[in-house]
Amino acid sequence: MPPTVTDRVAPARRAAHAAVLRTLAHGAYTDRALRAEAAGLDARDRALAKQLAFGTVQRRLTLDWVIAALTPKRTHLEPRVRAALQLGLFQLLFLRGVADHAAVGEAVELAKPSAGHRLVNAVLRRAQREGVQLPADETPAGASVRHSHPEWLVRRWWDELGPSETRALLQADNEPAELALRINTLVGDRPPEGIAGRREGEAFVVDEAADLEGHPGFQAGAFLVQSRASQRVAELVAPRPGERVLDLCAAPGGKTTHLAALMGGEGEVVAVERHPGRARALRDVCRRMAAGNVTVVTADALQFDGGQAFDRVLLDPPCSGLGTLRSHPDLRWRATREAIPALTALQDRLLARARAALRPGGPEVLVYSVCTISRAEERLRGAQRWRTLPHRDGTDGFYIARDGRA
Repeated sequence: MPPTVTDRVAPARRAAHAAVLRTLAHGAYTDRALRAEAAGLDARDRALAKQLAFGTVQRRLTLDWVIAALTPKRTHLEPRVRAALQLGLFQLLFLRGVADHAAVGEAVELAKPSAGHRLVNAVLRRAQREGVQLPADETPAGASVRHSHPEWLVRRWWDELGPSETRALLQADNEPAELALRINTLVGDRPPEGIAGRREGEAFVVDEAADLEGHPGFQAGAFLVQSRASQRVAELVAPRPGERVLDLCAAPGGKTTHLAALMGGEGEVVAVERHPGRARALRDVCRRMAAGNVTVVTADALQFDGGQAFDRVLLDPPCSGLGTLRSHPDLRWRATREAIPALTALQDRLLARARAALRPGGPEVLVYSVCTISRAEERLRGAQRWRTLPHRDGTDGFYIARDGRA
């Protein structure tokens, strides 16, 4: 029996190609598509598949620019062929430690049975032989192509951060995101055994690929995957045992369960989530993390009535998410400038609701947090403000503001 494509292509490349194709042709979220396609792979192959799929989707604009430069005008590429060509080019141009012959040969196999596999072979071998000269990043247009970000976003950051800062941010956005865990003090205070990394307070930054969901500590609630920037939010709320704390727009639960842990399980955290499915998942996270002092309420945050006022309120409203482009590779292609005004209007309405929930005469602490790099969405100009940037802080881009008496 002749070998099949499955036999001729490494499992990691096969999974990555399938995830890229689902993103390209069907609008799938790359992380979710990859989770399904890489199920059953060992930790090392899953890590490579993630590197390939995330990198290819992130670099899509650059890769398509190269494809247009190396193919005849008006060439039509089937989605399967384009995905294989993008994957091969990503390896040749941006990934160290990968043999060129494997990158080329397996990309050709992935394009089959389409006749377009011959074009894949020709373009990759030409890129391998001649190299590629990308535009300089001295202008927003050039930086957009070179670093593969939408030009509207590059121009926004160019104006808000300046050219040098923007170039550094664009470059960092194409690097793998840090993998950070939060150690759950409601269960214990030890880093997960058998996983290499470094500890920073309650955070543990993982150094290498690891099967986290298969780790005994995961099901035991000993840790949760959560960026260091996200962990800072609950710390700035600084809840005390016995207080009543409101967490608006609470799912998926990292900040909610961190609030509970900082309170030592004493007092009450009311976590509001409007989507029933996300609310169910939030309850599951709270159970796993032993956050017994959390009450999950399925309700619209704009309509929520907590009955009695709260000592502290955390508002983590819907935002553009532009600080998380490393861990959500397709987000840069989904985000639009037109969506931001609608988001800011919603953020303002939610802020008014959050303020109204505070107990007069209490600590009256209000913390506003968005995982974005967008000055327009910095809606609370609190007495204390923090920004994190991926290229500067090595973690997600966040804006966090705090107001209050305490």
